[in-house]
Amino acid sequence: MELTPIQKEIIIELINLQRQKASAVKGEEIAELIDRNPGTVRNQMQSLKMLGLVEGVPGPKGGYRATGDAYEALNVTAMDKEAEVPIYKNEEVVKGATVAEISFTTVRHPDLCNGRIKVLGNIKAFNSGDRVQVGPTPVNRLIVRGDVVGRDDTENLLLFEITEMVSLPKKSVKHYIKKDTISVEPNSTIQEAARIFITNKIHGAPVEDNGKIVGMVTFMDIGETLASGKMSLKIKDIMTKNVITIDGESSLSDAAHMFDEHNIGRLIVTIDGVPRGMISRTDVLHELVIY
Repeated sequence: MELTPIQKEIIIELINLQRQKASAVKGEEIAELIDRNPGTVRNQMQSLKMLGLVEGVPGPKGGYRATGDAYEALNVTAMDKEAEVPIYKNEEVVKGATVAEISFTTVRHPDLCNGRIKVLGNIKAFNSGDRVQVGPTPVNRLIVRGDVVGRDDTENLLLFEITEMVSLPKKSVKHYIKKDTISVEPNSTIQEAARIFITNKIHGAPVEDNGKIVGMVTFMDIGETLASGKMSLKIKDIMTKNVITIDGESSLSDAAHMFDEHNIGRLIVTIDGVPRGMISRTDVLHELVIY
C-alpha cells in the first residue's frame, strides 16, 4: 500500500513512542513531535485505522497503537521482544532510538562504501557531516561507523559513507582454545622457559602442574627477573599465581573487554569452573583477519 508522506511520518512517530511507553499514544504527542495541528493528526488517524495500520484504545489512558500491518507498511519487522541497537551522533547516544536495519548500497564500487540506516526514533537532529555509529548489534557485536551524507525523513533513513566496520564471530571463547597450547612446568628454570618461548615464537604461557594450570608466565616476567640478576629462580617463583580467567561460554567480545580492562594479553579459559586452556589478544585479532 502506498502511504502519503504525512501518514508515514505519523506511523513512524507512533511506533517510536509505542516502544518507549507501556500505554497508548495520544494524538497530541505525535502532533507535537511532527509539528502538525492535532486535528490534522486525528483526521489522518481515522484514515490509518480504516487501512488497518492503527487501532484506537478507549478510556482516559487511551490513544492509538500501531498494528503489525503498520510495521509491514514501513518494511520494519515487528518483534515481541527486541534488542536495542544503539545509534550515536558525534559520539553521543541518541536516546529513545534503535536501529531497525542497516543496508549497503555501493558494495561493488571500487572507491566508495555507502549505506542506509533505518531508525526507529527521531533522526531530525542528524545533519550532513555528522559522525554516526551503529551498534554493537546483539549477536555478532557488529559496529559500523561513518559520516552522514543525507537524511530521508519520509522513510526515517540516514544515508552515510561507511568508514569503519568491526565484528567478531558469535562462537564462544571455548572454541578458540588451542589444542596444542604450549605450557611450562613450575620447576622449570628461567633459561628453559625462555628457550620454549623462542622455539615456539610465543610471548607467554600457562604454568601447568600435573595437568592443572597454576599460573601464567610471560617474556616480560623473565626479562625483569634477568635484569634483576636473580638467575637461579624457578618459574614458580616469578609466575603470576592469581591469573584472570574467563568462562568458556563467554564471547570474544567479552574477552576483548577483559584484555582492555585488566591491561593483559592472555586469559585462562575455564569450562565448568576448571581451567582448560588459554586465549590471547592475538587470537582475537586473528579472527578479524580477512583471507
